[in-house]
Amino acid sequence: MTRILLVEDNEMNRDMLSRRLERKGYEVILAVDGPNGVDVARAGLPDLILMDMSLPLLDGWEATRVLKAGQETRRIPVIALTAHAMSGDRDKALEAGCDDYDTKPVDLPRLLAKIEVLLGATTHIGDSK
Repeated sequence: MTRILLVEDNEMNRDMLSRRLERKGYEVILAVDGPNGVDVARAGLPDLILMDMSLPLLDGWEATRVLKAGQETRRIPVIALTAHAMSGDRDKALEAGCDDYDTKPVDLPRLLAKIEVLLGATTHIGDSK
């Protein structure tokens, strides 16, 4: 089963998005802040990371930089999630190492399309890797 790490500090957002992804056949693992996200990614090596950019302790920009600098985690695709869709945020996310960018509130069909592109055409939802 494809595993997605959701790094999100807002409990309501975390709960809602994780349940929607699980209904689509993904295994979701959770982290509540930047350092926790880095630790969980290193320990669990998920297939993809959904990274909130506005996180406590270590923001999503820096957490992504740390993960992309790590030997074991650099190849994990990261999608930046932000409610602050300002001009230049997409470029900032890509410069930090994110592979794609999406806005909140999450448009699930759009996000799922981005997830599927990053996971590759050969990965099917619910299949083992």
